[in-house]
Amino acid sequence: MRCPYCSSDNSQVKDSRPTEDNTAIRRRRACPDCSGRFTTFERIQMRELTVIKSNGRRAPFDRDKLMRSVQIALRKRPVEAERIERMVSGIVRQLESKGDSEITTESIGHIVMDGLRVLDDVAYVRFASVYRDFREAKDFEEFIDELSEISPITDSTVVSDDS
Repeated sequence: MRCPYCSSDNSQVKDSRPTEDNTAIRRRRACPDCSGRFTTFERIQMRELTVIKSNGRRAPFDRDKLMRSVQIALRKRPVEAERIERMVSGIVRQLESKGDSEITTESIGHIVMDGLRVLDDVAYVRFASVYRDFREAKDFEEFIDELSEISPITDSTVVSDDS
């Protein structure tokens, strides 16, 4: 594994252990050339996925890009990193097990929205605003009205403190 600090190909594994959800192996590595330390994750990849974009272009599926978009939606929200990782791993497993090696951005968006809906309502609305390309405030109002018809949005940040 190449060192991210000095680009040496000489890094050594110092510790390996499974992640909490057992979907990856976490490895602590050290570079003997610059003494840098870093962590890598090894995951099972069931198949190569290709994303079909809305303009018809094809691109390889990028788990990190999915993770970044979910993290942006969840920015400053009280959701633990472990729950985010589990959700993203579940989305990737769901995409890989669909049987198709090509998946549309629309399908990915629906799956992400389903996951965010369960995880955090505010992140769900944030993601939907980008995914559905909201242009003005009334787009938010219409979306919130749709949600209210399905089931009321609750504020998941309200915590009662009995102490």
